Amino acid sequence: MNGLLVRLVALVAVFAAVFLISQFVLSGWLNRRARTRAVNRRLALLRDGMDRRAVVSLLRQNQPARLRPGAGSFERAAFRFQQLVQTSGVALDARAVLALIVFGFLTLGTVLLFVGWAIHAKLSAGLVELVLGTALAGAAGLPLLLLSRLAQRRRRRMEEQFPLALDIFTRGLRAGHPIASAIDLVAGEAEDPLGSEFGMVSDEVAYGAELTDALLGLADRWEIEEIRMFVVSLSVQSETGGNLAEILENLTKVIRERASLFMKVRALSSEGRMSGWMLTALPIFTMLSVFAVSPKFYLDVVDDPIFIYGYVSLILLYAFGVYVIRRMIDLKV
Repeated sequence: MNGLLVRLVALVAVFAAVFLISQFVLSGWLNRRARTRAVNRRLALLRDGMDRRAVVSLLRQNQPARLRPGAGSFERAAFRFQQLVQTSGVALDARAVLALIVFGFLTLGTVLLFVGWAIHAKLSAGLVELVLGTALAGAAGLPLLLLSRLAQRRRRRMEEQFPLALDIFTRGLRAGHPIASAIDLVAGEAEDPLGSEFGMVSDEVAYGAELTDALLGLADRWEIEEIRMFVVSLSVQSETGGNLAEILENLTKVIRERASLFMKVRALSSEGRMSGWMLTALPIFTMLSVFAVSPKFYLDVVDDPIFIYGYVSLILLYAFGVYVIRRMIDLKV
């Protein structure tokens, strides 16, 4: 019994020693990595020796130009696409993403036509419709859904970070920093995406842009009402005077209460939003999966006149359904 107890104590001691040593080594490695890792992408680029102008140009590569008042449908669609790519945070510009979508569409369409030829399917209007619809769903539908999801996630992250940025900004003002220096302080302390965005505002002001114009550009890029409220507060204070730190403290309180209400609304509407996402993505995923597993399921009926008209009708109904679902789950607080 004594020998068993001694072995048990020895094993516990060895385990404790290995655990403590591993924690010490791991914590030291993580601390060194935290000291050497930049807070956001802009600071990382500057640390790597890139010129400040080049950093601004790189970070603003996907920023769409402002829409003119009489912009047509095509210009609005191009603006929305550029804004989607910019908000999603992908490392490619809008033209490269569009080129990849077109290339994927042509490649997938060619592959599907080759599959139809391999199984001796007759070239007809129904086959062309099926190939075009499937290629469009796989090469454009799924990537756009992914970009939309990434953009919503980064936008939500931006909204969560903004009250904390206002706290840093307010403390900087109370410590005696000017407004431009307080913005630069936020750019050096905040993580992405807000850190790099405020860094671009700081760079634009340093190169001669008006502070309100630079902040309005930030609000236009992200379409966040809290940032517009911040810009309005700065503009009113610059014209009428007053304690800016106190104004921003009240604004931060309003923003946090608004965010709390928005989270309650999101929690109550989570089932509907998830249903909307499922109803949007499931038809595309199902069609691609069935075609990949059993191409004859579609190819055997492509010559039927009902398929020719029904396929187009289903695509139109799907597009209308997606539009209605998006309007239903687009909640405003």
